[in-house]
Amino acid sequence: MASNVPHPTAGTFVDSSVGMDTHTPTVEVSLDALSEAVGKSADDLRAVRATIDRARADIAAHNTSISREVVAAAARAVDHLKHVDQALRDVLQGLAERD
Repeated sequence: MASNVPHPTAGTFVDSSVGMDTHTPTVEVSLDALSEAVGKSADDLRAVRATIDRARADIAAHNTSISREVVAAAARAVDHLKHVDQALRDVLQGLAERD
């Protein structure tokens, strides 16, 4: 049975164009790149969340299952997001402690 859950579109990653100049990144350049990446990621995460919520509803309504690979990928995504969350907390803490 075909699912009516739309597939996510391309662009659910931070573009490499957001990257910093690796020679001598300034604080301003680093924070600008981080801000841009966070903004794009926030948009992507909202879109992914909507797709996941629709898929969960579809799975529950049709009593279907998903592969172990999808379950493993979901666990990896949660782990990666925890690491990102901690890294962003470190940045915010460092910014709060500046003189």
